Order: sequence, then structure tokens, then C-alpha cells
Amino acid sequence: MMDLRPVGYVIGLLAAILGATMFLPMLVDIAHGNGHWRVFLHSGVLTILIGGGVAVSCSNSVQSGLTIQQTFLLTTGVWAALPVFGALPLMLGVTQLDFTDAYFEAMSGLTTTGSTVITGLDYLPKGILLWRGILQWLGGIGIIVVAMVFLPELRVGGMQIFRSEAFDTMGKILPRAASIASQISGIYLTLTMTCLLIYAALGMNIFDATVHALTTVSTGGFANYDSSFAMFSGPMEYVASVFMILAALPFVRYVQLINGRPKSLLEDVQVRGFLITIAVLVAVMTAVLTTIFPHHWEKSLREALFNITSIISGTGYASVDYMGWGPFLISLFFFIGLIGGCAGSTACSVKIFRYQLLFASIKVQMQRIRRPHGVFIPRYAGRPVDAETMSSVISFFVFFVVSLGAFSWALALTGLDMTTAVSGAATAIANIGPGLGDIIGPAGNFSTLNDSAKWILSAAMLVGRLEVLAVYVIFTLSFWRA
Repeated sequence: MMDLRPVGYVIGLLAAILGATMFLPMLVDIAHGNGHWRVFLHSGVLTILIGGGVAVSCSNSVQSGLTIQQTFLLTTGVWAALPVFGALPLMLGVTQLDFTDAYFEAMSGLTTTGSTVITGLDYLPKGILLWRGILQWLGGIGIIVVAMVFLPELRVGGMQIFRSEAFDTMGKILPRAASIASQISGIYLTLTMTCLLIYAALGMNIFDATVHALTTVSTGGFANYDSSFAMFSGPMEYVASVFMILAALPFVRYVQLINGRPKSLLEDVQVRGFLITIAVLVAVMTAVLTTIFPHHWEKSLREALFNITSIISGTGYASVDYMGWGPFLISLFFFIGLIGGCAGSTACSVKIFRYQLLFASIKVQMQRIRRPHGVFIPRYAGRPVDAETMSSVISFFVFFVVSLGAFSWALALTGLDMTTAVSGAATAIANIGPGLGDIIGPAGNFSTLNDSAKWILSAAMLVGRLEVLAVYVIFTLSFWRA
């Protein structure tokens, strides 16, 4: 029988920490003379009491190591449980969301998806807007730790290829997670503060700069306005694009950078692949936009750069309703969202390195067809890739595509049209934010969807954020028998 107490201890402790962060938006509402601060006080105290109580009751089982089963369960359990507490201020506050909508919004925040069911953002209390930003910022740093600590050890989707770049071994996974989190936090905070200061210098008020810095660096995409980032068109789009790209790069390279290895970042093949992919896509989209909007090449370049970076990184900001750009660019946005950024970053979706490994495998297979008696081994960054890693990557692609089809079918059964169902499933499992069409496109939101669709999408966000297989494995009988 699996001992669930270590899992309960960590989840309870993280819930208590989440509750403590609710006092930040409380202070903001107090500073603005808004009586809404009581919602955060009550929610924070309740979350701390419940989380702390769970942690204390499970503290007698605390140990330095976790079994494989406990680690899988913890990884999924944290992202499933914390949105319950994150939803409290949204249910008790002026938004008055029911549990389905509040859980959807909190799940979208913590998974840094960026899909929203809230309308009238321009008029909400600042505490609620800050809380949405905090959820995404915490979710961003949380997924970096998961990607650097847990997934390589769990051999999920080929992530084991990065084990040599992590720190220590599975037996000390909790101390190791704390060590990595402390190093990453400084880098993550520095990026956030730099982004905030530049936003403010370019004209954003300090509150907007703060919230948008939180959601830019986390590649989350929650904005303070119904029009998303269209409120800040111009130079700020370039700034946002830069920081979305920086956040989508592997944070382990930043750690190496500050520890005296300045070349490690640009020598990373997935970093180069990611930057080249963005450059090519921006060039293609800019060329198409200049044919649609002649004599506006700078605007075409800026909107192409911003919106491509937003979608490929999984941020989900929108500076324009690109549904009016024609079927070619609309379909291009759909496939761009299925690319993703680099492993070990805040970015979502498939990730660049998996495509690189897939292409390496295809290249080897073609060589074997031409020369059946030759010995060919797929390589990544100059190193041979073992069969287990390639199998994990192929399995990930299969499960990702099957999941996309299954979630699309489930959404269609709730009565959604095909465009909304397929793009909704894609934007949820790839944690992008906006979908396609008039309902959930860049100019819409998810508020009008029925409850069944919202629960399906919440599940898809969880599955996609945790690399698909890390969630599915806990639903197998062999997992509980081990």
C-alpha cells in the first residue's frame, strides 16, 4: 500500500504558501480603499489553516526521498489540488464565479494557460487582477522546477535526456527541488523585475507593469483588460516579445551562465532551433501581412513578432484579432501553438527538443533504408540518443495526438462547433490561451461554454502542463500495484 502522507505533506505545505500569497492582493485592495480586501483575508486564512493542517497531520512521514509512485502522484496532485484554493477569491469576490468557472480560471492561471472566463476585466478590483497574475507567476516557477527535477527522473516524454544537466539523484528529490527552486527563483525574479521596470519606463502605470510582468515572464498571458495586450501596442510589444522569448529558454542555461559558462546558452541546440523557428515564422508572416496591409511593414513586423512569440511560447497575449488575417495565417497560428518553447522553461506545448529528436530519428531511418547494412545512431547535441529516450519521445507524440483527438471529440459532444472544439482542445492541452473562431478566439473568451466543456478543458490543461504521460500513468492498475 502506497504511503500517501509524504504527498499530502508537500501539497499541504504548498497550499499554505499559496494562502500566504493571498495577503498581497489584500494589501493592494486596502491601499486602494477597496473593501474587497476581506475576500483575500478570509480566503488566505482558510487556505493556510487547511493546508497547514494537512501538512502537520502528514509531517510524521517526512523523508528526504520519494518513491517513483509518490513522485508521479505528487506532481499531478499539486496541480489538481492548488486550483481549488486558488479559486476561493474568485468565488467569494466580486466576480462571484461558480465553482466550475473559478476552478477553470485558477487552473488556467496555475498551468499558465491564460484562457479566461471573466469579462469586464477593465473594471475589476485590482486585487483580483493581481491575484490572477500571481497564480500565473507561481505556476511558471513551479513548472520550471517540475521540468528540471521531476520529469527527467520520471523519464517522461524524453525528458531523461536532460538528467545530466540536473542536480543530484532521485533519492534526494525534495532537498534537490528546494535547492533548484532557490537558484531559479533569483533568476526568475530578476527577469520579472527587469520586465516590470522597462514596462513602467515605456508608460505603463506601475500596477499594469507589475501584473503584466508577472504574466509575461511566466508566459501565462492573463491581462488586465478585455482587449488583452492591444492596450499597449507599439514599443511595448517588442519588449514583451523579448521577455517571452527569454522565459521560453531553458533556465538551467541561465544558472550555468551566472556560474561562469557564458557560452552554454547559445551552444544549446534547442535554443538555436527555437530562435531560428521564430525568425522563419516571423519572416513568413510579415511577408504575408505586408501583402494584406501595404505600406505598413513595421506594423506587420511588430504584430507578426508579438503574436507568433506569444503563441509559440504559450503566453497567449493578443495584440490584434488575427481571425481577420485570412485562412492561411489562422491555420498557421494553430500549428505554431503545437510547437512550444524549450524544455526547462515556462513555455508549454510539445517543445522544440522533441521535434529535433523526431527529425533525428527520421533521418536515421532514411539512412537505414538507403544503406540497410549500415549502423546509424540518432544524435542530439552531438551525443548518441539511446533507444529508451527515442521510445519516450515517440510515445509522447502518440499520446499527445491521441489526447488532442479525444479532447476535441469530447468537446464536440458537449455541442461545440468543430472549430471551437478542436482549437479549444489544442489551446488547453498546449496551454496556449486563446483558441480560434468567434467564441474563444483572440477577441473572445471561454465564459459562454457550458460546464461540461469547462471541466474537459480544465483536465486538458492539467494533462498538457504535466507532459501528458505523467498524468495518465496514475490511472493505470500497474501504477497502484507497484
